[in-house]
Amino acid sequence: MKACHAVSIAVVAIAPTFASAVQARQSGLPGKPTQLIVVTTPSWDSVVGRLRRYERESTSGSWAPVGDAVTVDVGRNGMAWGRGLIPSEDMRDSRDPVKVEGDGRSPAGVFRLGPAFGYAAQATADWKMHYVPITDSVECVDDSASKFYNQIVDRSRVPADWNSSEKMAQAGEAYRWGVVIEQNMRPAVPRGGSCVFLHIWGGQGAGTAGCTAMPQEQLEPILAWLDPAKRPLLVEMPEAEYAKARREWGCRSRIGEGLKWSYRLIGIRLRLNSSRLAKRAVRS
Repeated sequence: MKACHAVSIAVVAIAPTFASAVQARQSGLPGKPTQLIVVTTPSWDSVVGRLRRYERESTSGSWAPVGDAVTVDVGRNGMAWGRGLIPSEDMRDSRDPVKVEGDGRSPAGVFRLGPAFGYAAQATADWKMHYVPITDSVECVDDSASKFYNQIVDRSRVPADWNSSEKMAQAGEAYRWGVVIEQNMRPAVPRGGSCVFLHIWGGQGAGTAGCTAMPQEQLEPILAWLDPAKRPLLVEMPEAEYAKARREWGCRSRIGEGLKWSYRLIGIRLRLNSSRLAKRAVRS
């Protein structure tokens, strides 16, 4: 991660090429992570979802769950395909929503995580992620015309060329602790969505402007668990899209346990369709 005057967050995820996307689909998740956070919702428009953590001992090992599932809020309008490690064009249907600035949707896709941030001058001793302290002059730029678009910067240390930003110290309890979701990063596409985090919620069902939020007591263990040496990734998408993605990635894991009911419903639908087709064939 490249810092801009010590506190700005310059992105580390360069848009993957088509070849790298194909490789990712063939060999599993990109980046060879051994820590994984999965957030799923029932549909594109759902606000409430579930977060689950997984870990594996090696990049060729099987995923095992860590801790209990956590109820989370995503965007107040649900989710839309974002810009992460795998181009959304390789995963989305033509009817799926695509994230744009100000749409009130959380980005769906596969994303790197970090750094962490908070109001404290220093992170707690057991945290491993790089940490950015939030002061009164720290802002996240959401003006897509700015060269600092989708970066956290210290206004007192950089030439301010933006007309719109999120003053992070004024977010109340929401940003007491958080971690950056690397969505729409280098290169940041104008109006592709900015300032997306895991952070503390204001209560279940309220939704966010596009982040993923949860209770403080659930977020803190996640922040202590995240380890940059294990290349943690966030996979966030509706359940049906996640089921498709898992099949393409060929994940050897237990990471689909929370979707068993969805899979049963899919199986029932397939059997019903097959039965109908068989009846039509007999009648004809």
